[in-house]
Amino acid sequence: MADSTHHTIRRAAARPRGWCCSFAGVPESPEHRRALPAPASAADAVPKPPPPPPPKSPLAPSSHGSPSSKLAGLIDTRRILSPGRVSPIDSEGSPAAAPREQAAPFVAVREDEDEGGDGGEAPALDLRLCLRASDGRCVAMDLDSAVLCGSSAFFAGMVPDASAAGGRRVEVDGVDDLEAFKDAVELMFEPDALRWLARAGVSRATAVLQVCSSIAFDKGVESCLKYIEAVPWSESEEEKLKHVFARCTFGESVSKDVLARLQQQCASGSEDLAVQLVESITSGANNGARKEMQSLVSGLLSRSSVYHKDLSGVNKGGLYRICRSCLSSLVELFMEDSDGGQAMAPSGRRPMVERISQQTENLNWLLDILLNNDMAEEYVELWGTQEELIRMHERASPMFRYELSRVSASVFMALGRGRIQCPSDTRSQLFRGWFRPMLVDFGWLQRCSKGLDVRVLEENLGQALLTLPLHLQQSLFVEWFQCFASRGTGGCPNLSRAFQIWFLCLQSWNGSMHAGWIGSARQSA
Repeated sequence: MADSTHHTIRRAAARPRGWCCSFAGVPESPEHRRALPAPASAADAVPKPPPPPPPKSPLAPSSHGSPSSKLAGLIDTRRILSPGRVSPIDSEGSPAAAPREQAAPFVAVREDEDEGGDGGEAPALDLRLCLRASDGRCVAMDLDSAVLCGSSAFFAGMVPDASAAGGRRVEVDGVDDLEAFKDAVELMFEPDALRWLARAGVSRATAVLQVCSSIAFDKGVESCLKYIEAVPWSESEEEKLKHVFARCTFGESVSKDVLARLQQQCASGSEDLAVQLVESITSGANNGARKEMQSLVSGLLSRSSVYHKDLSGVNKGGLYRICRSCLSSLVELFMEDSDGGQAMAPSGRRPMVERISQQTENLNWLLDILLNNDMAEEYVELWGTQEELIRMHERASPMFRYELSRVSASVFMALGRGRIQCPSDTRSQLFRGWFRPMLVDFGWLQRCSKGLDVRVLEENLGQALLTLPLHLQQSLFVEWFQCFASRGTGGCPNLSRAFQIWFLCLQSWNGSMHAGWIGSARQSA
């Protein structure tokens, strides 16, 4: 393209550049510009001063500091076409070529604020690169072929020789991400690629990384990976980055730091890590910090959490190992109390009630984790078989033993809500061992609830009791009835609603059996 028709203005030294956007019609290309009529006389042949440049549109937005402005001097911005234009760029035919689809054209014209210039020579814009998306959008860029070919092995094999007829032109069709491809080409001409990427952001840099890999732009790949590794990622950005690594292959030397953040490098997996976190919390001595960390880890290990994609991060065996450790600690503490241990510990040791409370809180927290991951069936059996704790409960101080009933309350409520499905024998064993201690400790649970809703406990305790065999229901409801008759609601759970349901069912069953007996007797007679 001749210098007299090219609209690229040389860049002034150390002066800011701006973009002026106008919605006027697309200017005529230099190839199709109408020839000027010959001058009529010698006077008419005297050159006239060029007309002043058109004023900027008041609606034209300014984008100083845009990452694209670095390549402004290397792009013929008249070739940035409308998103709706689907016809070929710069048709080689006459102006009477095939009609184009009508769309509102978007024209970007770079203006230099200092027309004095630095006297240097403009880059050799000897190649036109045309990028075309599958939806018809296209971008044309006038570039220095030496920089393009020196940066990308992909383009080095596509650019025609300088002696090629019809001008040097390369077209890339079917581009998936037009903006990312254009950004990758611009990055070749950036003197400070990391600064450009920092302004672009992680998501845009990841898209550019994929294009750089596809066109064998090794320096661009290295710059993108270096920037991405050094900045934080959001979850969506991390997923996008994993998708790019699944589709592209990068050298180990340039990608190892990013892979170290994407993949687990050590032998222990997320299961062991989760167990380590839980174990460190259960052994912590600071009550406030322990509660805060319990809330954090519970959210991370919950199946409904956005951070928990599957069950691979929860080690069932490791969690039950911690449960057994907490139970062993409880047994030791109650044995210490039964051997004459003092409620107030000597200097340097925490009080007995605080140590017991910590273990019961640990057990309730572990039950919540197991419930949220559908792993709590074995917990019912584990708690129901604690015969030694059940025996020591009868001899322990009320201020200690009611902590055991807090664990029982959590198990009873989970059964009453239907969150645990376990065999009838397991449920029966649980009630035989821990229902009577619950009746004994209910008054303490009301006075020192520690967040326990006793009304919810009463409702779900009755519902869980109704899942037992009828003969066991009768035994437990009679025991409750005697306790409630002597203590009332102040010292005994109110299971009246469940008792009524049981009694009516029992009467209905007895009536059916009685009618069956009468019918059988009549048939025999």
